[in-house]
Amino acid sequence: MVIIYSDPEKPRWYRSLRWKLFFLYFIISLVSLILFSLTMGMVLKSYFEVRNEKDMLYQANKIAGTIRANGYLTDPGLEAKFLNDIDEKSTELSSRILVFDKNAKVLADSNSSETGKTMLIPEVADALEGRSSANLRRHIGKIYAAAYIDNDSGDMLGAVLIVTGFDEVYELLSTISSDWLLLTILIIIVMAVIVYVTSGHIIKPLSLLVQTIRKITDGDLHQRFEVKGSNEISILGDAVNNMTAKLEDEDSARSEFVSNVSHELKTPLSSIKVLSETLLLTAAESVPAEMLKEFLQDIISEIDRMTNIINDLLALVKVDNRESGLNLGETHLRKMLIGIMKTLYPLSNAKDIELILEAEKDVVIDADETKLSFAISNLVDNAIKYTPEGGVVKVALEADHQNAYISVIDTGVGISEDEQSKIFNRFYRVDKTRDRETGGTGLGLSITHSTVRRHNGSIKVISREGSGATFIVRLPLRTGGEETV
Repeated sequence: MVIIYSDPEKPRWYRSLRWKLFFLYFIISLVSLILFSLTMGMVLKSYFEVRNEKDMLYQANKIAGTIRANGYLTDPGLEAKFLNDIDEKSTELSSRILVFDKNAKVLADSNSSETGKTMLIPEVADALEGRSSANLRRHIGKIYAAAYIDNDSGDMLGAVLIVTGFDEVYELLSTISSDWLLLTILIIIVMAVIVYVTSGHIIKPLSLLVQTIRKITDGDLHQRFEVKGSNEISILGDAVNNMTAKLEDEDSARSEFVSNVSHELKTPLSSIKVLSETLLLTAAESVPAEMLKEFLQDIISEIDRMTNIINDLLALVKVDNRESGLNLGETHLRKMLIGIMKTLYPLSNAKDIELILEAEKDVVIDADETKLSFAISNLVDNAIKYTPEGGVVKVALEADHQNAYISVIDTGVGISEDEQSKIFNRFYRVDKTRDRETGGTGLGLSITHSTVRRHNGSIKVISREGSGATFIVRLPLRTGGEETV
């Protein structure tokens, strides 16, 4: 027994799914957006810090390279130009620039306040040891970037230090964070109103859909959801209806399949039983050797028929089993078709049927060659079986820039339009008597259809009764397309 508890003291609006959705969204949105705002602020801050450190280090190395290239530290006569270049670069970067000799003595200062002094600055000390570095000193809001200067022999000549402010970036980040926080709050309010208004329209059809699904779950596969409009609920309802229709078809196909399997196995079993009983009844009498041989041959024939049915069923199960997978590999369709034609030539020759292959170019695809070859063989084998003596069966291979096409064309008895949609069904026969005479099980075309679909291809038939049939198999090309042999 299931007891559903509801607190009568709680107001109706509190128990409403609509309000629960509203409060849930509001809380989640508020927390998520605030966290997002804080995170974005931290990310932006870290980004600007790292970016500015890298930029200043790049500028320091660039100035160091210029000093080295112009020989400012080795040629006293260039001192005036040296100081002028430092002042111009300082103005360009809006930063203070200091140049040190190898003993940490200031040779040039864009502020002209520390020239001639020896300064112990960590970044400069690192640079004089051959390690360029840049660091943000948050307590004073400045970036210190230093790069070393050496000569062609690798001897240390000095170092360049750039000191630039970071307060403007902090102010920008603060403004961005404040504006973003206000924007997120406004977004939450607007979206909360939208959710409250639209939730009522969502809940009603959703409840009806749940009721329909419950009836389907209970086994009533005739249930359908009334689809109105083109919103997400309607799409979901349409999907449920399509799923239910497929379940009905699968249920019907399963029942028909079991019935067909039972019938197909029952027929040879009945024949074996009759033949065995006849032999048993005549066992006491003198049975002619020819009759005994004929009876045994008939029994063997029926056993072979049962074996063929079981083998085809196993093949069909393997094709349908998605978990078994395909052993894909580079497959040359022209070579595969030549092998099929050689195998089936004795069958066509016995009926005086001309077997033609038109495949001027080789076409390469990714396929399970064993399974695909078996599928195409089924089509050619059927074409030969159902084409009268003296007829023609032609197999053609073509391709465009996306797909390969294998056509199997015969001059046989053809297939009526009414039956063309059913020929890929399991155990379906256009002419059951004729099919039994040719030894088929009614599973060949179904196996072919399933195999082609597993290869992401398609198969269609073009035919008229009494005018032959054309089966066209489409298969996607492998990367690289068509190859000419």
